[in-house]
Amino acid sequence: MNSIRALVLNEYGGPDALGISSITPPVAGVGQVLVRVQAAGVNGVDWKLREGFLQKTFPLQLPTILGIELAGIVDAVGAGVTRFSKGDRVMGSIGGLGAYADLVAVNEANLSPVPDALSFVDAAALPIASVAAWKSLHLAGPLHAGQRILIQGAAGGLGGFAVQYAHQAGAVVYATARSNHIDYVRGLGADHVIAHDQQQFENRVSDIDLVLDYAGGEVLSRSWAVLAKGGAIVSAASPNIVASTPVGRRGFWFQNTPDAARLQTIAEDVVQGRLRSRVSTVVNFDELPDAIERHRTHSQHGKTVVTLSA
Repeated sequence: MNSIRALVLNEYGGPDALGISSITPPVAGVGQVLVRVQAAGVNGVDWKLREGFLQKTFPLQLPTILGIELAGIVDAVGAGVTRFSKGDRVMGSIGGLGAYADLVAVNEANLSPVPDALSFVDAAALPIASVAAWKSLHLAGPLHAGQRILIQGAAGGLGGFAVQYAHQAGAVVYATARSNHIDYVRGLGADHVIAHDQQQFENRVSDIDLVLDYAGGEVLSRSWAVLAKGGAIVSAASPNIVASTPVGRRGFWFQNTPDAARLQTIAEDVVQGRLRSRVSTVVNFDELPDAIERHRTHSQHGKTVVTLSA
């Protein structure tokens, strides 16, 4: 194959800053697996990187290929790879950028097998949201029954898994979502759901032990007021949270890292019905720039996934 397709960010800006380009195929290096991508998850970080919103935290050398999670078929393996062979079905977060391409070289350690009962589309929705929700929920301290947890942005991919994990641990789960997503979030296990487009959450909750902030901005600023003494906020949306944490409060910035073992366990839980994963939208590769923009401008429940198979 002389060239493959990739979604390239050429400069910071709006949707026009992205373009589908022909590039030279990668090769599998030592310890790497070459994956023929069948599907990839769309994430909020895509538009934030596109617009330059995260330049200080994640400086990019442009042009670069976006995309951080994928599912596909092993096309080749590099020297030293022992867990996978050509033809295996795999998924994972790639530990960087570049998932929006027909072929991607990924470190073997970042990949998990896709269960036979899981489609590539469903598998591509798992690596970031499911693992990041689990890790961010446990970052500020041990999760325990009776803990009062507020999940900001509970209808999204991250939030949906966090609601389920917190509920299964016996926590009292408060969640914010748009009014048209309340039933969905309640069905995931939230005890109290606040329609943030109709009322202020700080008028409805108090004495919260842990806030999971998947929204950022003024939502994060207002969240300090609802914390109990000794409570904490873990933000996956505001890299500057530590610097802006009020005196006497605890604030943590969460940045996800690949965890293939955790992902494999989660995938089996999804297959067995112990966890729910929702793909709300599936788009074709040429629709991806518009899908990333819709992720910025529209609230949705679940994940958007792009299919890349030719």
